[in-house]
Amino acid sequence: MGARDEKEGDGMHRYLRSIGFSTYEKKRDIERLLDELETAASRSRIQIDIDTNLCELRAELAPGMGVVMAGEMDENGRFRREYYYPYLTSQDVSSKADCSIQRHTEKETYAGLLDEYRVGISLIFYLENGFEYRERTLDKQSRRVESVRLCGLAEEGKILLPVYKTRKQREVAQVAAKNRCSLIEAAKNGDEEAIETLTIEDIDLYSQVSRRAVKEDIYSIVDSCFMPSGIECDQYSIVGEIIGIEEKQNRVTGELVYDLTLDCNDMVFHVGIGARDLLGEPRTGRRFKGQIWMQGRADFQSDNIK
Repeated sequence: MGARDEKEGDGMHRYLRSIGFSTYEKKRDIERLLDELETAASRSRIQIDIDTNLCELRAELAPGMGVVMAGEMDENGRFRREYYYPYLTSQDVSSKADCSIQRHTEKETYAGLLDEYRVGISLIFYLENGFEYRERTLDKQSRRVESVRLCGLAEEGKILLPVYKTRKQREVAQVAAKNRCSLIEAAKNGDEEAIETLTIEDIDLYSQVSRRAVKEDIYSIVDSCFMPSGIECDQYSIVGEIIGIEEKQNRVTGELVYDLTLDCNDMVFHVGIGARDLLGEPRTGRRFKGQIWMQGRADFQSDNIK
């Protein structure tokens, strides 16, 4: 079974436990759960051609959290489920960087790619509102992305203590981060001086970290991080400061889920994790460390394509 088939196929979705389904591990139990969720789910449907339609069912389990089921409506009006995935949504804009969207190979699902200089990589995420994107394509509406609201789901995670910083140190770090973003943008545009400056800064940073790592714990040196993890392109290992905490209860299982608002590399996004899978007590100012599956909801321009 392929990596993405495992995540969105007929079996157990790896991140289903992140929204409060930690006890659902067998295929038959999950199928029964999905059948129950279908009865009360909201439905959206678009007709692709005479013989083909796309139907999306959205079962909300707590405000801004739930399960999406997608498939096709047959000629008898019966929903034929093809795949499903858990979701978490946010009202906080994470990025306004240039964003392109591409369809996955085997399913009517999409990936978004952000040229986000703050994390230093091209950030790839699973498009949570892919149905809206497909609908806009059919209706010939604008698919230009104005902003993206990112959310991650974590199977497990840890709470780390914060790195102490004075107000002045925080201000200096913010200025340095902005300057680095400007340099990366200039370097991508072919500015040789910017490339040289970044190279020198990286060499100096490596030297400083190497000296400090001899006597200090790595997480007292690394304040936050955002880096790809594993073979799937939308999974990342992160360390970010907790700036908000919301508790959500799965209405089916009663399990508690933490919706953590994180500031990671000066970028704000949310992470959902089951309370039983989080080691430590989350508090504002502390840090979250874990591996996440990154989702994103794209906000499209409202004007039509001319």
